[in-house]
Amino acid sequence: MPIALLSDIHANLEAFEACRRHARAAGATRLALLGDFVGYGADPAAVVERVMQLQAEGALVLKGNHDDAVARPARYMNDLAAEAMEFSRAQLSTVQKEFLAALPLVAHEGAVCFAHASAASPERWDYLDGPSAAWRCAEAAGTRLTFCGHVHRQMLWFEARPGGMSPFQPVPSSPIPLRGNRRWVAVVGSVGQPRDRRPAAGYALFDPAVGALTFHRVPYDHLAAAQKIRAAGLSLQLARRVEAGI
Repeated sequence: MPIALLSDIHANLEAFEACRRHARAAGATRLALLGDFVGYGADPAAVVERVMQLQAEGALVLKGNHDDAVARPARYMNDLAAEAMEFSRAQLSTVQKEFLAALPLVAHEGAVCFAHASAASPERWDYLDGPSAAWRCAEAAGTRLTFCGHVHRQMLWFEARPGGMSPFQPVPSSPIPLRGNRRWVAVVGSVGQPRDRRPAAGYALFDPAVGALTFHRVPYDHLAAAQKIRAAGLSLQLARRVEAGI
């Protein structure tokens, strides 16, 4: 029963739908949605509505820092992110805002932990940007496997030695066996706003039956998503990010 791991959709409906279609075609039977459904993009209400439906159908859904900022504006956000958050707040219904506010930060299922940013102090929204951060996350998770988002890039960290994590840069569409007793922390990438100079949407697929994780990049109509950002009156820089993957 493969599970699709999607994070950082950021109100990009075209990318979200493309990844869902790809995951279904790849045999995914369940979704884990790791947060940041709003912000940056032009379709916050439509994305949240779909997330609510998917949760009702059995998807695991977590809160990201942008979702949290709907109710609690974040001082750490730069002007570009703050502008997009104001747009998201104005588009969301009261029911949708209450839905986002009630989402958990972390979830555990057996030997797997799910988080938006890190299992270590998840409310701080730390980035898994080095071996120390990855180790703290694995320690706090207390599980062999941890799946996160937040970084907008795809990366896999593994326990190379007791007390130390090493990075592995995944190749899209190449299954990685997560075997043995070592711990693994996977950063699944961004559906709606990847930042590795590739506009294709990013997500990952985990197959517990064989213990394999596959990172995917999914082409979609990113030019249409960017045009919708312009039409909504949001910053041209936000549109450029979607067009160029920056």
